[in-house]
Amino acid sequence: MEQVNEDTLAAARKVIAVHINYPSRAAQRGRTPAQPSYFLKPSSSLALTGNAVERPAGCELLGYEGEIALIIGKAARSVGIDDAWSHVAAVTASNDLGVYDLRYADKGSNLRSKGGDGFTPVGPGLLPADAVDPANLRIRTWHNGELVQDDTTGDLLFPFARLVADLSQLLTLEEGDIILTGTPAGASVAKPGDVVEVEVSTADAGLSSGRLLTRVEEGSTPFADFGAQPRTDDLQREEAYGSRKAAGIAPAESALSPALKAKLESVCTATLSSQLRKRGLNNVSIDGLTSTRPEKRVVGLARTLRYVPNREDLFKTHGGGYNAQKRAIDSVNAGEILVMEARGEKGTGTIGDILALRAQVRGAAAIITDGGVRDFSAVAALELPTYYANPHPAVLGRRHIPWDTDITIACGGTTVQPGDIIVADSDGILVIPPALAEEVADDSIMQEREETFIAEMVEQGHSVDGLYPLNATWRAKYEEWEAGRSHD
Repeated sequence: MEQVNEDTLAAARKVIAVHINYPSRAAQRGRTPAQPSYFLKPSSSLALTGNAVERPAGCELLGYEGEIALIIGKAARSVGIDDAWSHVAAVTASNDLGVYDLRYADKGSNLRSKGGDGFTPVGPGLLPADAVDPANLRIRTWHNGELVQDDTTGDLLFPFARLVADLSQLLTLEEGDIILTGTPAGASVAKPGDVVEVEVSTADAGLSSGRLLTRVEEGSTPFADFGAQPRTDDLQREEAYGSRKAAGIAPAESALSPALKAKLESVCTATLSSQLRKRGLNNVSIDGLTSTRPEKRVVGLARTLRYVPNREDLFKTHGGGYNAQKRAIDSVNAGEILVMEARGEKGTGTIGDILALRAQVRGAAAIITDGGVRDFSAVAALELPTYYANPHPAVLGRRHIPWDTDITIACGGTTVQPGDIIVADSDGILVIPPALAEEVADDSIMQEREETFIAEMVEQGHSVDGLYPLNATWRAKYEEWEAGRSHD
């Protein structure tokens, strides 16, 4: 097998890296791009297997990311997807190293944070592109001998041929250029003394690049004071390590704490609605939907998915494969509610039994769509509540294209943003701005206590005049009643 050598590195005039391409990484990051996006790494960042890389002096977070590298074999300019793979000569392993301490200074270009000398090791062996199936490759990474990344290219957001074709629309990919194709979940931080290894193989292990080995050393030359200085915070640590837990950071405080969730679960939407109205919020209900589990009260944070009207040419690029609908289902987290904008279009299904089951397995609190549901009997049999406009047998593509996720949407006549608090019961569905949720919940609890007193008084035969709402006389009696309850 041909090996990556100094000539290979010298031939690379450009190193292009993809931001997010693996569903597992998208789920970890909490965002799924609709289109690929890229950044450049200088060719001086390339290195061979066995070389050491310095963690720059003063830096804390040297991140590693095992990736599959494509080596361009012949120039590509304005090529189509069907022809793109023929422009790739080989694939090999790569490690997209970078220091999170300098991300703030580059505003997305990643030049300093990922462009340091030795920050792009590649190799050791080259797998001929015509001998492998690009949709059937395996990428693995070991950190100090422990397997930390293990994924395949079977369900990439953007298959390799699409990346080559997309890039070639605007710039010429030249012979020797290298494309780093994204990293799966499991990337983390390496410290001086650590060893990181990356391997690319065919899924049947018939061909392998061998392990690309990189040792980490501590840099000794501090940054000069005329440029950006390393700095980091808990957000960078979380992103570098992959999670707050892995970084040793206390969990972030959620907009929906367990205590707030319990308060909202204790009151009905009718009461919450009246409290929201007192604050000038009249357009916060998702209207016209039915629940498969009307007996359940649901409280959770919104995740969003938007469908656009079907257009056949766009459905070809956005409707099939691991589309936005599937990505949304695969990234919804425990306790979250997936809210779908279907424009009130009832002439097709927007969710079916398999994807609804997947959401239930992931721990979603509910699914809300202002469109149709197909496989209705199976969906209705799930424990997961689904709120829907009507059953319909047609598949998604009859009227919709799944377009994007985690954006502001419209559903059932109101606006929903990612992170809004959704409360639903047999009376309806409310969208509560997180900043108001605590006071709305507290005032709703107080209101329901008053209404319990009022109901008792009405049951005893009192007129509602002056009682509902409470006048001064009845309020004094209510306060006596409430004081008596608190002593019981």
